[in-house]
Amino acid sequence: MSHPFELSSRVALVTGGSTGIGLGIARALTESGARVAVAALPDAHLDSLPENLPDALAIPCDVTDVESCSSAVNTTVEHFGQLDILAANAGVFPQANLDTIDADVLEQITRINVGGLANCVKAALPELKRSTAGRIIATSSITGNMTGYPGWAHYGATKAAQMGYVRTAAVELAPHGITVNAVLPGNILTGGLEDLSEDYLKTMSAAVPSGELGRPSDIGYAVAFLASDAARFINGHGLVVDGGQILPE
Repeated sequence: MSHPFELSSRVALVTGGSTGIGLGIARALTESGARVAVAALPDAHLDSLPENLPDALAIPCDVTDVESCSSAVNTTVEHFGQLDILAANAGVFPQANLDTIDADVLEQITRINVGGLANCVKAALPELKRSTAGRIIATSSITGNMTGYPGWAHYGATKAAQMGYVRTAAVELAPHGITVNAVLPGNILTGGLEDLSEDYLKTMSAAVPSGELGRPSDIGYAVAFLASDAARFINGHGLVVDGGQILPE
C-alpha cells in the first residue's frame, strides 16, 4: 500500500511555477514524488527552470489565454501521459491605493488572478476527469478573504473571488472525484518583495507572531498535502498558511 502523502504515481501542472511561491510548489510536489510540468510566461525566468528544478518540464503559457492553457495541458499529457494535479498559482499583486485604481487596473488583475484560474481549470478538466485522483489547488491569499491592507483592495477582491470560484467548483466537480481547494498564504518572502523597502519588509515580518516571513516551501508543502490521498476528504476549503498572522489582526 502506498503512503497517503506520496505522489509518485501523479503528474502535476503548476502555473506561474518558475519563481517564488510557484517554484516552491513545484519543488514540494517533486520532492513528494510527482512528475511536474511548470507553465509560465517566457519572460518569467522560465529559462532558469532547468537549473532550479532539472526534472521539471518547462512550458511557455499565458493563463489569460485559454488556448495557451490548453496547449500547456496537452504538452504535459504528451510528455507524461496523464494529468492529475493542477496547481493554479499564476497571479499578480501590484500595489495601488484606492484613488489610483481605475478600470484598466481592475481589468488586468481580474483577468490574470480570476480569469487565469478559470482558464486553467477549463483546460485541465478533461484530463482531471480521467484521473482517479484529480486535484485542483489554487493559490489564493488571506488578503481579501480574512484580512485587508491599504494598497491591496483590488488584489484582495480578486483573491476573495478565487475562493468563491473554488467553493462552487468543489461542489460541481465532486461527482467526478475531483477535489478543489486553495492555500491562503500570509506574508511570504519571495523575489516579488525585493523591490519593497526594508521598513516595509520589517512591517510585514512584525505582522507575524514569530516575527518572520514565510517561505515558498511552506506553501509548497501545503499544496503537496492537498494533492495527496491524505487530503481526499478535504474539498472546497482554504488552508491558511500564515504563521498565525491573522490572529492578532
